[in-house]
Amino acid sequence: MENLEKRQKYLNAKKRVEAEKGFYSHFTAYVIVNVFLLFINADFLDNGFSNFFNWNLYITPFFWGIGLFFHWVKVFNPNIIFSKQWEERKIKEILDKEKFNNFL
Repeated sequence: MENLEKRQKYLNAKKRVEAEKGFYSHFTAYVIVNVFLLFINADFLDNGFSNFFNWNLYITPFFWGIGLFFHWVKVFNPNIIFSKQWEERKIKEILDKEKFNNFL
């Protein structure tokens, strides 16, 4: 039983590390690709910084950034709406209801 719990904890930790690794890879790709696109689309070499105020340059980083934000929320699970404590209380509540219904 103890080995099973240790194995499950190890698998959960490994899954968590893979999720974080995936997020950091996504973030790295976001930065590299968007910097590259910004310099190419802004025609930085010919016009310098004069085209950096064109709003069309920021559409891709903006929408991709929204996706990156949701990836961050999924991986790091900040307590934005439902906290871990809420989740555990809800699980306990459901289990208690089932136990009560089975008792009747």
